[in-house]
Amino acid sequence: MRPPEKFEKIIDKKRYSTSTATLLCGNDHWDGHNHERGGTNQFLYKSPRGSYFFVHLTQWEGHHDSIQPCTQDEAIEFFEMCREDCQRVSYDESFPNVKVEEA
Repeated sequence: MRPPEKFEKIIDKKRYSTSTATLLCGNDHWDGHNHERGGTNQFLYKSPRGSYFFVHLTQWEGHHDSIQPCTQDEAIEFFEMCREDCQRVSYDESFPNVKVEEA
């Protein structure tokens, strides 16, 4: 599945919209057969005001695509889990206020 160009939802009086947010990464890597992970994909976005949110896409009957706000820590965890070829933006650009230390 491809990330949606226009998908939005108002949650707690905040509008989360893929058309104004930056796509940071997704779990849509090609595995040799398809891009879908068991009929679902998840994409991480950052809004212009710095809020992070997931877009969950599904092909399962009875399930619906959804938007879920997340914390910066949850966003970092997902970003670090994503394969490099599925990261659309660099770590530094995605999380500009996070200091990365040497191991």
